[in-house]
Amino acid sequence: MSVLKPLPRWADVVLLPLLNLTLAFVVSGLVVLAIGQNPLHAMWAIATGAFGSGYNFGYTLYYATNFIFTGLAVALAAHAGLFNIGGNGQAYVAGLGVIAVALLLDGTHWIIVMPLAMLAAMLVGGIWAFIPGYLQAKRGSHVVITTIMFNFIAAALMVYMLNYVLKAPTGMAPESRMIAPDARMPRLAEFIDFFRHTPVNLSLFLAIALLVGVYYLIWHTKFGFALRTLGQNPTASRYAGFSNSKIIMIVMTMSGALAGLVAFNEVLGVQNRLVLDFVADAGFVGIAVALMGRNHPFGIGLAALLFGALYQGGNELQYVVPGLTREMVVIIQALVILFTGAMEGLFRPGLQFAFMLFTPEHKAEAMARESAGSES
Repeated sequence: MSVLKPLPRWADVVLLPLLNLTLAFVVSGLVVLAIGQNPLHAMWAIATGAFGSGYNFGYTLYYATNFIFTGLAVALAAHAGLFNIGGNGQAYVAGLGVIAVALLLDGTHWIIVMPLAMLAAMLVGGIWAFIPGYLQAKRGSHVVITTIMFNFIAAALMVYMLNYVLKAPTGMAPESRMIAPDARMPRLAEFIDFFRHTPVNLSLFLAIALLVGVYYLIWHTKFGFALRTLGQNPTASRYAGFSNSKIIMIVMTMSGALAGLVAFNEVLGVQNRLVLDFVADAGFVGIAVALMGRNHPFGIGLAALLFGALYQGGNELQYVVPGLTREMVVIIQALVILFTGAMEGLFRPGLQFAFMLFTPEHKAEAMARESAGSES
């Protein structure tokens, strides 16, 4: 009996998630049908709500930008065998770095503020993730537990900072004062009228550049080889001369820096001030994005666009189809996560068998069996 062989990389990254996604939408359609609504009408409402106009598409890209940052953060750690579930907290505290730079450079042009705010976001987010990385590498504390706890610490810290340290002296709300107009990151609407009245900004291009950069880092650098070796076999990594503890701390720092860029997008480009809960659980969505994208930057880009479309399309759905609420989109998102994450291997054996039918080895075996049968 033939042993099933691994899928080609393109099939693992693109075809398998596409089949799982199709199944998720089929099941979602059945749920919509069960509550007495037309599933085709609902799906069309989501699609047009996400891509039907420049306004809708701009919001989809805005959400997708955050999901690319957090998806890459999860994927980079995953290749080293680490599960960074603390993207929310890392992005949250990174807002302190962004607002500090923006307010200290009050009145300075955005060309100067933007790169410094980006570095500050990455620095603070990286430091926040370095601590769990250090605890895992040096003290054996599991990074999943510590990053979860650091999410709660980050939430408490930000409540204190916004109520007692950064709160605008003339305001009642727990938020910092506004960033000066000249220091704000430009939105795409200032250059492309198609995106007018949308929050998508220049950080979108940073997200796209990082998709390419992280791909190169993981598969085309010595450090990328070292982190993949650690993720595949820590013992082999140690025997190869790599310092596992050092790699863990570096990878977690880089992962936190990537998550911290959510603050760069939100604080400098969208909110133009520091507010409570500006992350809006983008860190947790990043986990689903990385799972669906198979921890590959190309897949993460597509998955981030999909979840951005679901977020924006869901906002429009409740207005277009009166019988459906925003919670329906949460159900669809949950089903997408279920079939592309927890049950991602559902179609894998069948696909592996299908691909084997077209390999020369399988054809040779089939011809040999046919020849043996005719001789007998």
